[in-house]
Amino acid sequence: MTLKIKSLSKKICAGLGISLIAFSAQAAYPERPIRIITPFAPGTGPDTNAREVANELQKNLGVSVIIDNKPGASGAIGNAAAAQAKPDGYTLLIGSTSTLSIHPHLYSKKSYDIEKDFIPVSLLGAMNTGLIASPTSKVADVKDMIEKLKTDPGKYNIATMGLGSYSHLSGEWFGFASNTKPVFIPYSTTSPFADLMAGQVDFLFDALPAAAGGIQTGKLKLLAITGNERHPSFPDIPTFQEIGIENFDPAGWQGLLAPAGTPDDVIKVLGEAMQKVNDNKELAERWEKTYIGKLVGSTPEEFKTFISEDSAKWKKVIDRAEIKLD
Repeated sequence: MTLKIKSLSKKICAGLGISLIAFSAQAAYPERPIRIITPFAPGTGPDTNAREVANELQKNLGVSVIIDNKPGASGAIGNAAAAQAKPDGYTLLIGSTSTLSIHPHLYSKKSYDIEKDFIPVSLLGAMNTGLIASPTSKVADVKDMIEKLKTDPGKYNIATMGLGSYSHLSGEWFGFASNTKPVFIPYSTTSPFADLMAGQVDFLFDALPAAAGGIQTGKLKLLAITGNERHPSFPDIPTFQEIGIENFDPAGWQGLLAPAGTPDDVIKVLGEAMQKVNDNKELAERWEKTYIGKLVGSTPEEFKTFISEDSAKWKKVIDRAEIKLD
């Protein structure tokens, strides 16, 4: 009997030892550098945003957080690389409006599936979208623009970053919301801002960071912005809601995701670390002034709901515009 008790005790201790080892392994996350894949080129606005958030994560998690740029194929290269990564919390992905909400509805052939291959971790930030006009434009405001688009169709045009781009689909969305049919001028390989400043094209819809400098120096005119309230950097500019254009709210945003299969406890650690990003008031203020948006640290559940709702809005626009890029 004594031998059996001793044998049983050894087994219990061994079992406890294994459990403690497993618990320690889980509790240790993260214990080595984390890589965040971004499908944007180095030095671009989204890349800069990602690096700032990575710095905050590094502080909150106590390990190095490295940005790995994998641009190309409208974000597909970076997304595919992240989808195929080991789901251990050490490879993450920065997603955006275009790569998560728009592209899944534009392309039927994809090397990844947003819903099946990724787990949302946190929204990083959201930026207002503006209706930007050439300084030579004789349009006084948005209502005047809508009236002219209706009474003199074809005379005014809207520049875009190319067919199916965020700027193009925002323009299509505006057309549906305002009951107008704008003429779109695509700039697939060059930026339209120089032509917009010179008056070669009339209008452009875009997230505000790229245009903010030109607006503040008078080289561009801002007619209205999306969002529920006016932006402190442009207190005299109304929102589309104020003007009475309902159901028009395209927003540029970025978020953090992990490969499907990443353990729940790891997602929890990452989510909590992201929520602490908002504690950096200096960074939040810089995002508001520089990127004309808001720094956001959400829970995984909140981000999942956000993606689902935003994706549904863009799908409706894409389906109505009948655009496919395969």
